[in-house]
Amino acid sequence: MAITSKPAGRINHEVRTEISKPPQTPGPRTAAPDHESGYSGPRKLVRPTLSVRTLKDNAYGMRGESPLLTHQTAMSTAPADDASHAEAFYFQKQMQMQTLMAFVLEDGEVIEGYIEWYDRYAIKVRNGSRTLIYKSGIKYLYKVGESYGQ
Repeated sequence: MAITSKPAGRINHEVRTEISKPPQTPGPRTAAPDHESGYSGPRKLVRPTLSVRTLKDNAYGMRGESPLLTHQTAMSTAPADDASHAEAFYFQKQMQMQTLMAFVLEDGEVIEGYIEWYDRYAIKVRNGSRTLIYKSGIKYLYKVGESYGQ
């Protein structure tokens, strides 16, 4: 251990340095293997999906409260329109072709632009500015310049 100090008239500070021990060479293994010590690797969170009937039969329905895992019941039943992936295919094609689209909203407003991005609930449209449109607010959409009644 080394001690250093500053000149008189100032506050004395001590600096201690530890002398490191040389690394030891590995000897024969004395520790128990992983399976014997109880360590089995990283833990994984397991959330079982509960059927709707199980949730109804539980005490949740009797008390009128919603279960803690309501998101699981909503996620477990996939809508039939997601099965064909037709919507995703259509949006991908319009994005790649840079097709000018018109979105007619529920209130009658028409927004024209190019599809820049989309997900399950919204579409991002580039039309001079960037506009995020919720799919639930769209009445219908069509390609601008496409004539109907052919």
